[in-house]
Amino acid sequence: MIAAPEIPTDFNLLQESETHFSSDTDFEDIEGKNQKQGKGKTCKKGKKGPAEKGKSGNGGGKPPSGPNRMNGHHQQNGVENMMLFEVVKMGKSAMQSVVDDWIESYKHDRDIALLDLINFFIQCSGCKGVVTAEMFRHMQNSEIIRKMTEEFDEDSGDYPLTMAGPQWKKFKSSFCEFIGVLVRQCQYSIIYDEYMMDTVISLLTGLSDSQVRAFRHTSTLAAMKLMTALVNVALNLSINMDNTQRQYEAERNKMIGKRANERLELLLQKRKELPGCPGTLSVDQAGLELRNLPASASQVLGLQACATSAQQVIHFFLLQENQDEIENMMNAIFKGVFVHRYRDAIAEIRAICIEEIGIWMKMYSDAFLNDSYLKYVGWTMHDKQGEVRLKCLTALQGLYYNKELNSKLELFTSRFKDRIVSMTLDKEYDVAVQAIKLLTLVLQSSEEVLTAEDCENVYHLVYSAHRPVAVAAGEFLYKKLFSRRDPEEDGIMKRRGRQGPNANLVKTLVFFFLESELHEHAAYLVDSMWDCATELLKDWECMNSLLLEEPLSGEEALTDRQESALIEIMLCTIRQAAECHPPVGRGTGKRVLTAKEKKTQLDDRTRITELFAVALPQLLAKYSVDAEKVTNLLQLPQYFDLEIYTTGRLEKHLDALLRQIRNIVEKHTDTDVLEACSKTYHALCNEEFTIFNRVDISRSQLIDELADKFNRLLEDFLQEGEEPDEDDAYQVLSTLKRITAFHNAHDLSKWDLFACNYKLLKTGIENGDMPEQIVIHALQCAHYVILWQLAKITESTSTKEDLLRLKKQMRVFCQICQHYLTNVNTTVKEQAFTILCDILMIFSHQIMSGGRDMLEPLVYTPDSSLQSELLSFILDHVFIEQDDDSNSAVGQVYSICLKSVVEVKIQDVLIIGSLPPDGQQEDEASKIEALHKRRNLLAAFCT
Repeated sequence: MIAAPEIPTDFNLLQESETHFSSDTDFEDIEGKNQKQGKGKTCKKGKKGPAEKGKSGNGGGKPPSGPNRMNGHHQQNGVENMMLFEVVKMGKSAMQSVVDDWIESYKHDRDIALLDLINFFIQCSGCKGVVTAEMFRHMQNSEIIRKMTEEFDEDSGDYPLTMAGPQWKKFKSSFCEFIGVLVRQCQYSIIYDEYMMDTVISLLTGLSDSQVRAFRHTSTLAAMKLMTALVNVALNLSINMDNTQRQYEAERNKMIGKRANERLELLLQKRKELPGCPGTLSVDQAGLELRNLPASASQVLGLQACATSAQQVIHFFLLQENQDEIENMMNAIFKGVFVHRYRDAIAEIRAICIEEIGIWMKMYSDAFLNDSYLKYVGWTMHDKQGEVRLKCLTALQGLYYNKELNSKLELFTSRFKDRIVSMTLDKEYDVAVQAIKLLTLVLQSSEEVLTAEDCENVYHLVYSAHRPVAVAAGEFLYKKLFSRRDPEEDGIMKRRGRQGPNANLVKTLVFFFLESELHEHAAYLVDSMWDCATELLKDWECMNSLLLEEPLSGEEALTDRQESALIEIMLCTIRQAAECHPPVGRGTGKRVLTAKEKKTQLDDRTRITELFAVALPQLLAKYSVDAEKVTNLLQLPQYFDLEIYTTGRLEKHLDALLRQIRNIVEKHTDTDVLEACSKTYHALCNEEFTIFNRVDISRSQLIDELADKFNRLLEDFLQEGEEPDEDDAYQVLSTLKRITAFHNAHDLSKWDLFACNYKLLKTGIENGDMPEQIVIHALQCAHYVILWQLAKITESTSTKEDLLRLKKQMRVFCQICQHYLTNVNTTVKEQAFTILCDILMIFSHQIMSGGRDMLEPLVYTPDSSLQSELLSFILDHVFIEQDDDSNSAVGQVYSICLKSVVEVKIQDVLIIGSLPPDGQQEDEASKIEALHKRRNLLAAFCT
């Protein structure tokens, strides 16, 4: 009876941590000189690696097929040479069928097929030359490339990869697809024949070192795509080896209790006697040996299990041989092409290398995701070209996205984190966006990696004018500060308002906004987080509750400053939801909304109206004395769906709102508050809605009271022989401010405000003691009267009397403004100058354009005295001497302005000057403000 062979217990297959690739862990070894000699670098007996083949002479037998000599049979003509290139260029045929045809040709005559493939790469480079069979047989690689270089068309720098047009744009993808499919279809036999791949790799390595950009670019792309395809093959082999190892372990465990150990040793001994060539014949022979052994039924069962294990062992070693071959090829490409071309002079070539190495590390992380390969990406992040830096970041994103790879990236992160953070300020916006996105992935992988300073460098970018950068920074901010939720909050998810889960997040947003100290940019902050934190930013119930409701037990109430910030943020979120476009300065304008976006917009406006139609009067009542809060709150009705006041039977809340607005007008004299009230009335006075009459009556009553009060106060104020006191002046000014603010948005012509303002201004000229603020607002109010009358005449049929009355008022008013150009108060002079420039522009000859010839009587041309006074004003208030500190920030800005020449022409007068800074200002902000004021004055004059 034959004893069953004993299973060896010391048989160990390759572990996952082992790799055959040459690698090291030195980040500074740019050439890989310290890489160890792995098993993949050792060829079998009688064979040479791809980088070594062809260095020997052309001895007898099979010609060498290395990088310096390529063989092939003689070809009678070059017709077939163009076939493969043309088929790929057309891109109409299925790439697999194209590759299958080439494989059939290779099996029939591999030299002719390989010659076609060589010419394919030559022609893809844009070279008109053809490698003949004679050249293929007798010339070395360097000689062939030199010959092709001589036949290259130097008159044109274009080649297929850079040519324009739809056909050539598709060519690159077809070219890359062809290489990938070629390797995939040949992965089971041809790539191991020691001929085809050796020849192709040798050719591409030589071309990639050419001085001709077309050869270098095309061959590098081909080599990198070839490497990617080989990495995929190596990965599949590795997976198969792992599966085989697991199957072997399972079979071996089954056989531990059986007496088959001696037979298994015999099978292992037979393995050493098998031929070394890859294939399945040896496995079949081993099976035949087993089948021919005499045995009893019980022995057969044991031996069959032994045979299964033996076949698995043999299969594993065959896979390992194939793996060694693939690794040998990949090492040749990496060291022969990548190591030299990743720092090529051409940015496109460098970008190709970095893009592909990112694919390798992501696809086969066990072999490639280590410091030896990551260092190339880290170094290249300092590349001077944005497109290369961009490829580095996108390659790293693919790695950091997989949290299972984080442990392998720790050293790289610590070494290059600072560089990634600095790239968030890259001059190329696309690079900055991807750098922020990469940091977001790093943040998600481990919050401890990024310091508080690193995060702050990203936080401030939410205020960037470039929206993609701001949105990426907003997502980073949201992931860092807002995405985490305490487990205790799970029980309050269904609560709303102050007790809801968003209450603390809203407070966090307010705290961040205040700490950023860019309070005027709340709209930018909201827009930056709109895409990633929509639910939070649209929780208006929570915001309203935080403002109106009392704090819960143990909860700290919001401070006055925090409440102001929350109201401003709430206004910005409502504006963003209602208008569906970024704030001014971000984006190129309004875009067409999709049907889904329009529905969301309507739903949001409905929610806003239903909530704040009730809450707004309460908010205004609570904060009625706070000008900043009231100004922001009064803007909310602009985004209401006014129809809901009727359909929702909310008229009583409308009446409450109108009462609050009236009270605010009576309490405040601040221009911003009064203009906000005026705009609110304008938004509510829409004739399309049934609430118009109710609002119009309220507005008319308010204006009636203001006009009557102004006329009464003015009569007392201008009484002869009496010196007006400060209280009378304040009453006149406050009432005039209210009227002027409303006249800006409403036609108050029926109250005839021009006469009283003209009387006030004329008295100021005669007496010379009129308070400057009264003069400024009187000029502005009279200006509004003239503009509203002009608009009324332009939009409807008007009589000759209307034109003459407007002409008379306009001429008289211009004379008043001209007198105030010589006022002792600078602010009054600037107001008079600006209004005069506006009137001269409006009532110039262009007023008759568009078929409005009936307005010809209104055309006004300034006389020489007015021109002279305007010119003198410009010289005295815009082109002034500079005595500012040239070392200050504003001084440096102005020094640039001094180099420019400003030409201003009125009639036949030419002025040449510059815009120096105002040296009388004390700080930088006031100096910049002075510059803006002079610029506006000059712009008004030039217009």
